[in-house]
Amino acid sequence: MTDLNILGKQAKETAYQLGLMDTKVKNDLLLHMADELEKNTDLILTENLKDLAQAKDNGITDAMLDRLRLTDGRIKEMADGMRQVATLPDPIGEVEKMWKNEDGLMIGKQRVPLGVIGIIYESRPNVTTDAASLCFKTGNAVILRGGKEAFHSNKILVEVLQNALKQQNASPFAIQFVDDTSRETAQKLMKLNDYLDVLIPRGGANLIKTVLTTATVPVIETGTGNCHVYIDKDAQLKMATDIIVNAKCQRPSVCNAAETLLIHQDVAAEFLPVIEKALAEYEVELRADERAGAIFSHSIPATEVDWETEFNDYILAVKVVDSLEEAIQHINHYNTKHSESIVSDNYFATQQFLKQVDAAAVYANASTRFTDGFVFGFGAEIGISTQKLHARGPMGLAELTSTKYIVYGDGQYRK
Repeated sequence: MTDLNILGKQAKETAYQLGLMDTKVKNDLLLHMADELEKNTDLILTENLKDLAQAKDNGITDAMLDRLRLTDGRIKEMADGMRQVATLPDPIGEVEKMWKNEDGLMIGKQRVPLGVIGIIYESRPNVTTDAASLCFKTGNAVILRGGKEAFHSNKILVEVLQNALKQQNASPFAIQFVDDTSRETAQKLMKLNDYLDVLIPRGGANLIKTVLTTATVPVIETGTGNCHVYIDKDAQLKMATDIIVNAKCQRPSVCNAAETLLIHQDVAAEFLPVIEKALAEYEVELRADERAGAIFSHSIPATEVDWETEFNDYILAVKVVDSLEEAIQHINHYNTKHSESIVSDNYFATQQFLKQVDAAAVYANASTRFTDGFVFGFGAEIGISTQKLHARGPMGLAELTSTKYIVYGDGQYRK
């Protein structure tokens, strides 16, 4: 069984050195790690096949299999993500502002690493490289605890990254892996206060709830994605159709996929048959309220549970609303404060939606699928924070730092 105290001690000692590491050195190491990922593609894919075979034996859905699957292209994307992180400005050491107080002291606010970050996550192997690269760039040591579904994939990815560091005479303890997926070990990690500065859960509702109720280590909550698309009465039919098909069907297993479609009553009769036909190409199951069900040719009645569910599958809840205000009220009641979108040509409607919807990312005339650190230009992301303290939205480099005050004097003492 993994000895978390040993991992923690190694991480804490390494974090101190990482915090002092020159930006160019960090960037060169990130580039080398990216190269090694691509060089070891065949090895990584072989281990990933073990996870896929086990997942199929366990009856996992096709959507969740896609979440787990690695390909040549996806490994290249992971490597490119690390390379992009290397090109981004290093926030560590940056002095955000400096001022002189009445005592003649020069006071500056400087960005510093958080220290040792623990991450508990599920299914998606790309989280391993995203987390490793962002933490490394910001001078944080990271302890990764992935889910059992992606155990072989995560393990080989960390081994490749650690070997890349060792090849350059850098400490492999900057990126460590918990090779025990038991609940007991996970709970111990949640209480590793002597070594962890922060814990970040990334996964489904049950995982996040467990971490929030169990952890004694400070937690940054990355939320589940019960995301909505609202089609306003002033929306364009083609735009609305394209956006909802993309938001639901491009990758239904991810947290920024749409789970509920809300549509204004004035356009429901015209729009819903067109949208149903477009979604039928992906065999999307429609769970409709009474008014939407009367328009669809095939649907099943929606229940209260459907409005609050993150399906992670080709399932979409659909509701006809009387007004923009009703749509906003529904979203704020049922959403997980992740990503929400309005489709409308009405400027005032979009502005009201953007202002009143409570979520980490709110869109006007765009798919919710864009909520992503890579897309936002962060190179990668640790997750989408849905809380309001410390960080909100895609968490890139800046969100993995803290601050301290540096104060310059010339002999002052307080009277």
